[in-house]
Amino acid sequence: MGLGFLGRSRIVAPPGWTRWLVPPAALSVHLSIGQAYAWSVFKPPLEKTLGLTGTQSALPFQLGIVMLGLSAAFGGTLVERNGPRWAMFVSASCFSSGFLLAALGVATKQYWLVVLGYGGIGGVGLGIGYISPVSTLIKWFPDRPGMATGIAIMGFGGGALIASPWSSSMLGTNPASWSAGVVATAFLVHGLVYAVFMAFGVLLIRVPADDWRPKGWEPKTDHGTSMITTANVSAANAIKTPQFWLLWVILCFNVTAGIGILEKAAPMITDFFKSTSTPVGAAAAAGFVALLSLTNMLGRFVWSSTSDLVGRKNIYRLYLGLGALLYLVIALTTNTSKLLFVLCAMVILSFYGGGFATIPAYLKDLFGTYQVGAIHGRLLTAWSMAGVLGPLIVNAIADGEKSAGKSGPALYTMSFFIMIGLLVVGFVANELVRPVNPKFHEPAAADAIQARSEAA
Repeated sequence: MGLGFLGRSRIVAPPGWTRWLVPPAALSVHLSIGQAYAWSVFKPPLEKTLGLTGTQSALPFQLGIVMLGLSAAFGGTLVERNGPRWAMFVSASCFSSGFLLAALGVATKQYWLVVLGYGGIGGVGLGIGYISPVSTLIKWFPDRPGMATGIAIMGFGGGALIASPWSSSMLGTNPASWSAGVVATAFLVHGLVYAVFMAFGVLLIRVPADDWRPKGWEPKTDHGTSMITTANVSAANAIKTPQFWLLWVILCFNVTAGIGILEKAAPMITDFFKSTSTPVGAAAAAGFVALLSLTNMLGRFVWSSTSDLVGRKNIYRLYLGLGALLYLVIALTTNTSKLLFVLCAMVILSFYGGGFATIPAYLKDLFGTYQVGAIHGRLLTAWSMAGVLGPLIVNAIADGEKSAGKSGPALYTMSFFIMIGLLVVGFVANELVRPVNPKFHEPAAADAIQARSEAA
């Protein structure tokens, strides 16, 4: 009975059902799993209570992002086959149980349980949950794919806007109050609350009937440029194209540049202005994390919606080109202006979020809607790589510079110049993107085959 409830055939929307209920369903999942972006709030308490270094305390987050990409890649086809309700249920189960196992790990001082729970099991919840609504949203909003995916994926970016102050209030801002019991309780409460919240999306999600179209919209009339195809490419063929791998590089390096700041946001701003006349305390650092989450979230909606007007290639020119210049500004001005540092970081994180929200629409433009969810899942292996590269670059260099007796901005200068180089490479990759060769296109019957397999 439970499997029937989760099956695709049970969630086909009845006539007259409004498509505007799908984004709230997607948001309930993405706002929850977006807690991952507030991980930096947990880093100092974990380092104190379990005796960890900055690199070690980043491991659960890094593994979570690795598992996100791997589970999205290997589970993408299952998500397409079983439908979004099944995917959201699996995501909620894994993500919530990951928190519960992490709570047990902290309570017993077994750090490997934190890594396994939050990073391993919870990471699977991140990956399946992240891709669960994407193809469904594109099918409900074929007239505005950038806006549709932006609405949902902005929830992942905005999750830390809720989780950061919430986690900070549970943990306390005074390091003297941090203990294994306090951290374990925070993990436990997070797991239970997110389970309830994500259940809302599981119950609400629907898919459109095979013959459904937005009123007044015809597929053939909406493709105004050669970069937007009317054909379809399978997931198996997509990975054989140069376009897929160029987008992989673009996503990987754009994410690496943003996630390096985001994962270490709280300690980074504290270190940057520690020796100035206006140092940053724990509460203000948590506020900085929340502010970055806000711009990450808004960038996902604003920039992806803008891409519907200016095109995906042009918007990525903005993300990568201006992003590199903003990193250069931070590296050259160091800690001379707190306002400039915060503003540059906010815009960089808005591009980071925008890149995530725009990539499904870029894939849809190049490869069509057939198996776009599975293609998106495979592309998210770029996120797995970035989830390792970004924190590793920033934390390892910061730890090394600290061991060498350096402090303040000097801990991060080398990291920033590396990020500039990666963004330039991503910019060049974006310039090389061209329409997919027709030899990779599926025959016209592919859509009918897909419909029959989904019905089965």
